[in-house]
Amino acid sequence: MSVARWSGRRHRPALACGALLATAALALPAAGPATARPADQRPAPAVPIAGLLAQLQSSYRRTETATEAYDRAGQSAARQRAAADAADRRLADQRVAVAEARDELGTIAREMYRTGGVSPLMSLLTGPSPQAFFTQRHIARRAASHQRDVLHRLSERAARLEALNTAAQRALDAAQRAQQTLAVRKKQVETRLRQVEATLAGLTPAQIDQLQALEQQGSDQAQRDFMDAKPLGDAPATRAPSAAGERALGYAFAQLGKPYAWGAAGPDSFDCSGLTSRAWAHAGRAIPRTSEQQWAELPRVPMASLRPGDLVVYFQGATHVALYIGGGRVIEAPRPGATVQVSPLAADPVLGAVRPDPREQPLEHYRPRPVPASADRPPPITATAPAPPRVPDPGSP
Repeated sequence: MSVARWSGRRHRPALACGALLATAALALPAAGPATARPADQRPAPAVPIAGLLAQLQSSYRRTETATEAYDRAGQSAARQRAAADAADRRLADQRVAVAEARDELGTIAREMYRTGGVSPLMSLLTGPSPQAFFTQRHIARRAASHQRDVLHRLSERAARLEALNTAAQRALDAAQRAQQTLAVRKKQVETRLRQVEATLAGLTPAQIDQLQALEQQGSDQAQRDFMDAKPLGDAPATRAPSAAGERALGYAFAQLGKPYAWGAAGPDSFDCSGLTSRAWAHAGRAIPRTSEQQWAELPRVPMASLRPGDLVVYFQGATHVALYIGGGRVIEAPRPGATVQVSPLAADPVLGAVRPDPREQPLEHYRPRPVPASADRPPPITATAPAPPRVPDPGSP
């Protein structure tokens, strides 16, 4: 079965087990009278547990989509700020050049005033000799030519100054627009996170545990279905990364246990594409920052050729990405409230895979790293996350 067919037949891993979900929904304890509830109990959710899980997963996905949009806006804002700063520097340099030309022209004017404007005939009649006259006349002509050059240079520099001033203003306007977009994207992420918090607010710890178990069962089933279809081809366990891929893997393994934080690319926290882009940057390969850009710009590789170090991209919108480590597993920064961890490759619907170093050969001798037991746990269902990043000030060129 192709990856496209496999990933298209389910919307979320937990929804692949319909009978299991219905059983879990019926297993929920009924809510008792308000006067009989313990203080730590809250009303049961108005929808079955399976539907609630679907809502949560949808909210998490929308949050990640908003996070990737925030990351793209952050990149754009950074580029526009850099362009505005560069335009400001060029404008400052040109102002200095115009001032220098004006100073030089002023020096010439003061010298002409000091020496006076004597006509050539009077210079010939009153000069010490005809030879002195012609020498002085030659010098005067050269001075006049220099004066014209200075005037021409001043005119050109003034025109250049005006053009640079316009360009600098446009760059500043673009930086401010990009910054406004970044602020809008930031609010969108915060809104999505509040939706997750609102969904969880009325649940008891026991109900959250049920959601957690149900999601894990769905993920495990999706992974079994995926591996049974053998999309990874023959002998996937024998494949080795390239030298750069091994360095990227080493970096990713070193981040296990660090918290997910939207908009973060290390070193203390990561979102999904922040982890993959930083891992490959550590390996000496600069790749695009967001999962959508990684999917769009990096060379794609068939799942049957997947090797450690490749990037696995998820969902039709390419809104999630993880680093393949072999054995049908990935390292990922899964979602708010979770940490960088090892997950089944098919925990989410697979869109495809890309390879940052398609021309590099795999290592001849490679030993996969052992996965710590603590890194192989399912991500918790929670909206808790580190504080959002501060939207930087674009400055004022």
